[in-house]
Amino acid sequence: MGALDEGHYCVVLENGVKLLDGGFEHEPETVAIEDAVKVLLQGLGEDVNREGLRKTPLRVAKALREGTRGYKQNVKDIVQGALFPEVGVENGTGLAGGSGGLVLVRDIDLFSYCESCLLPFQVKCHVGYIPSGQRVVGLSKLSRVADIFAKRLQDPQQLADDICFGLHHGINPTGVAVVLQCSHIHFPNFQSTFLDSNHKRLSNITVGSGLGTFENHDSAHWVDFFGLLRCRDISLDNIRSRNSFKGSWCPSRSQKVDLSGNPDMETAVATIIRSLGQDLCRKELVGTPNRFVKWLMNFKDSNLEMKLNGFATMPLKTVGITNYKDNIRSEVNLSLWSLCEHHLLPFYGLVHIGYISGEEINPVGKSLLQSIVHFHGFKLQVQERLTRQIAETVSPLLGGDIMVVVEANHTCMISRGIEKFGSNTATIAVLGRFSNDPLARSKFLQMIPSYSL
Repeated sequence: MGALDEGHYCVVLENGVKLLDGGFEHEPETVAIEDAVKVLLQGLGEDVNREGLRKTPLRVAKALREGTRGYKQNVKDIVQGALFPEVGVENGTGLAGGSGGLVLVRDIDLFSYCESCLLPFQVKCHVGYIPSGQRVVGLSKLSRVADIFAKRLQDPQQLADDICFGLHHGINPTGVAVVLQCSHIHFPNFQSTFLDSNHKRLSNITVGSGLGTFENHDSAHWVDFFGLLRCRDISLDNIRSRNSFKGSWCPSRSQKVDLSGNPDMETAVATIIRSLGQDLCRKELVGTPNRFVKWLMNFKDSNLEMKLNGFATMPLKTVGITNYKDNIRSEVNLSLWSLCEHHLLPFYGLVHIGYISGEEINPVGKSLLQSIVHFHGFKLQVQERLTRQIAETVSPLLGGDIMVVVEANHTCMISRGIEKFGSNTATIAVLGRFSNDPLARSKFLQMIPSYSL
């Protein structure tokens, strides 16, 4: 058994698309995005040469170019050679096989970059078609065609329409239907998180599109389609079609344009969009640089001193050596929002804090703990460091015996090469008596509710 050869490890998809290439990082578009990302980091007050950020511009450039590779792909290349002869019902009186039988591929996981704010959003895609001409298409090609259009700057309804149109003209079926369940992170600004503890994490929308026999919403084929989507709580009644869709689902669209924005940073974002081959004059992209910069500036390192509301410590009762396991307390489900410094992509989740005391902290104290989490979260971060910083900050306030658990969803796990949907990350930091007592740690961990983002 030998090790992998040194050098670039090149992953080639079935359709010939390379995810990594030895010369990729030297291409002019990649270099232009790298330079633009450096401007953004400097605008946040960061040192682009510090450890942890040195390769961030290249990582961001690769992620964006891989995440928009659909612009260089077309449906014909995917389905060509993947149409197979398949007869229908022998006596010709039914619908089946390559003559009229509905084919539905469900639960295709995709991601796309929002054209309004450049943040990735997650998609659960359901694609159905009715074969014609006694031909069927290879099932994997349905998901590959969907991925072509997802790997572009998109809007949910436009994405559904693009997939539907591409399949309809690529395989010439009797009809095509596409339903997308989309989730966009609803990231608050620094001020709003202190005002609204029940902030909605995700903005969700379900959209649909149909061509051929599916153009008519009263078509019996839609009944079959939704019948096969059983247990997914989807129907024509809760789907927005292109005829009924109004406004934008992107949370950034509801915010006013920031007229006092940073021109250099907005120019950098414009450079990124152009390097992805897109026209900034397209109406959907006109305000995108301003919206992205406004969101990014939430993480500007302002060197703000934490305001502890006059509390040097919280006057909690101390607990002796013998009975401290009976006095393990917890504050759970504190909301977390942050930005990965390696990829400039958001992560969000929950923070749980365990401590040893003879009494529970009061509501003011819990509000203070939430403020501490927000203070450390609204920076360029990695989850491991964030967990330690929260533990070290709350330690003098809660008596020194501290355990912190952070559970988070990282959008970089779905919107980069690995594309691992549904995964989440947990990290732990322990101080004081928790450090040397596995039973105390176990008791606190049992106090944490089941993970549910």
